[in-house]
This record gives sequence, C-alpha cells and structure tokens, in this order.
Amino acid sequence: MTHEIPNLPELNRDPLTGAPGAHPVGTGACAVAGGIAGAAAGSAAGPIGTALGAVVGAVAGGLAGKGAAESVYPTNEEAYWRHQFQSEPYYAPGKDYDYYAAGYKTGWEGRLRFENRGFDEAEEDIRLDYDRRRNGEAAEWIDAREAARAAWNRVDSAMIRRVG
Repeated sequence: MTHEIPNLPELNRDPLTGAPGAHPVGTGACAVAGGIAGAAAGSAAGPIGTALGAVVGAVAGGLAGKGAAESVYPTNEEAYWRHQFQSEPYYAPGKDYDYYAAGYKTGWEGRLRFENRGFDEAEEDIRLDYDRRRNGEAAEWIDAREAARAAWNRVDSAMIRRVG
C-alpha cells in the first residue's frame, strides 16, 4: 500500500517533483546572476568559454541561491508576520494582516531576489514587484514599504546567522 504525501506548504515542496525544500526564487535569482557572471568571466576564452562560463556560473549560483533561500520558509514567515504585525511601529490600528501581507511577502522574497543590494538600492524593483502582487485590499506602497523593509531585514538577519 502506498501513501501519497500531501503537498504541505510548510515543506515548501517543488511544484514539479513534490520534493521538499524547493526555493525557486532564491535558486533562480542566483542562477541567473551566476550565469551572467560566468559568461562574462568565460568570454575572454571566446564563444565556447562564454557558454561554458554561463553554465558553470548558473549551476554554482543556483546552488548558492538554494542554500541562502533555505533560511527562509514562506509558511513560517507568514505565520510570524500574522502574529507580529500589530506590534510593529508602522501598524495602523484597525488594519488586519491582509492589509500588510503583500508587503511582507515582497520583502522576504525581495531579500533573496536582490541578494547583492540593500533595501534602499533595490527599492524601486521591490515596489514594482509589490504593485504586481498587491490586491485591492492591500496597502498602497507608502504604507506597505515599512512592512516590506521589516520582512527584508528579518530574512537578512536569518541569512547572516546561517552564514556566520
């Protein structure tokens, strides 16, 4: 008798294979960055060096991104912010979690996606991501910005603890 393992969100399962521990944002972002860096480094050896450098860089970057992303579990982040949001200095009385949710998600994903930049440097890109994600109930960026920054900083601290 076989038992199917449910796709529990806390396991962060890969959408294609069902394997636990998938981190497509962190892995993908770092794979792209690694591929670009590898291609640039390999270009001195000509077109073959560029292609080989891109492949090696993408693999190395993807693995590094997966490692960094493993310090972030979206289900845990959501649970943390759902419990914490009313204690934050930017909280507006009467607002519920859903008002800030897209800001938090944009912040924790943005920290992985824009790994080589600080929040202030990446803010325009983060805001664009937020605008794409936001629904009609969510805060305007002016109100969600500090929620995104708080989630960014929380992930940043977790990554530093993991490396340090």
